[in-house]
Amino acid sequence: MKQIVYVASPESQQIHVWQLDDTGALDLLQTLDVPGQVQPMAIHPDRTHLYVGVRPAFGIVSYRIEADGKLQQAGMAPLPGSPTHISTDLQGRYLFSASYSGNCASISPIGHDGVVVAPIQQIDGLTAPHSANIDPTNQLLLVPCLKEDRIRLFNLSQQGKLTPHAQDAVATATGAGPRHMAFHHNDNYAYCVNELDGTVDVFVITENGSKYTLTQTVNIMPDDFDGTRWAADIHITPNGRFLYTSDRTASILTIFRVSEDGSTLSPVGHHPTEEQPRGFNIDHSGRFVIAAGQKSDHIGVYEIDQTNGKLTTLARYPVGKGPMWVSVLAK
Repeated sequence: MKQIVYVASPESQQIHVWQLDDTGALDLLQTLDVPGQVQPMAIHPDRTHLYVGVRPAFGIVSYRIEADGKLQQAGMAPLPGSPTHISTDLQGRYLFSASYSGNCASISPIGHDGVVVAPIQQIDGLTAPHSANIDPTNQLLLVPCLKEDRIRLFNLSQQGKLTPHAQDAVATATGAGPRHMAFHHNDNYAYCVNELDGTVDVFVITENGSKYTLTQTVNIMPDDFDGTRWAADIHITPNGRFLYTSDRTASILTIFRVSEDGSTLSPVGHHPTEEQPRGFNIDHSGRFVIAAGQKSDHIGVYEIDQTNGKLTTLARYPVGKGPMWVSVLAK
C-alpha cells in the first residue's frame, strides 16, 4: 500500500507532500504554494482529489491527486465564512464546511470532475461550530458547536439539503467546548474531543443511527496538569483498538485503549509531541501517527505499539510555517 501524507502550513501558504514508507520514514515529493492561508483539508472518498480551505478570501481549492500523489490545482470555489473544518459525505457528492468565526456551516456540491463548486446552502445561527462530521449512515451531519456545548444534528437529503434532525442536538457538559469527532468502525459509537475542559465524550448510536446518547466522559490530561486545557484533535486507529487526542498547551498526545465493542475508553498514557499540536492523523495501516507542531514548524512521526497503543518517536521533519492539518491518502 502506497501512502501519501499532506501537511497544510497556513503561515507560509504551503502544502508539503510526503510519501510514507513501511518503516514510518517520510520522503518529500512536493512543496506546493497555495493561493491563501491553507487550513483544513479533506480527501475525496475515491482518493482522486484533495480539498483545502483557505482564507482570507474564504474558499475551497480543489486539487487533482496525480498517480504519484502530487497535487495539481483543478478549481476554486467561494465559501460563506472562514473554513475551520471541511469534510465530504461518504459518496463524495458534497463538501461540508464549518466556520467557527462565521457562526455557520455550508454544503457545496462536488462535480463529476471532482471539483467543488459554490455552496447551495448555508446554515446560520450556529455558535462557534468547529467541525462538520458525516455519520456512518451518510444521512446525518453532526456539527459540534463549541460555545453552545452542544453537537447539532442535521439530516442530509439525497439532493444535498440539510434540515434539523428530530434529535436536534446532544448536550455536552457545561463549559466542555465540543470540537472534533471520530467514529468507531462498527458504526455504534462516536467520540468527541472537548477543547475547553480537556475531555472526550463517548456516545452510543442507536435507533438505526438516528439517536446519540452520552455514555462516558474521560479526561485527556495528566493528573498533575494544572494549566489551561486546550484540546485540539482526535483520531481512532482503523481497527478501532486505540484512540488518540492532542492538547496544545501541554504539547502531548493522549492514548486510550478502546473496548472491543467501542463503548469504553481506558487511558493508557501520554506522549510528548511537537509544540502546539493542532492537527495530527493516523496512517491507514494503523501503525503510525503523524503530528504537526503549529509552533515548531515540524511534523513528528510516531510508531504505534500494536499491543498497548503506546507511541515511539521515530523522526521529525521540517515543513512550512504554522502547520496545523495532516491528511493521509492510501493509494
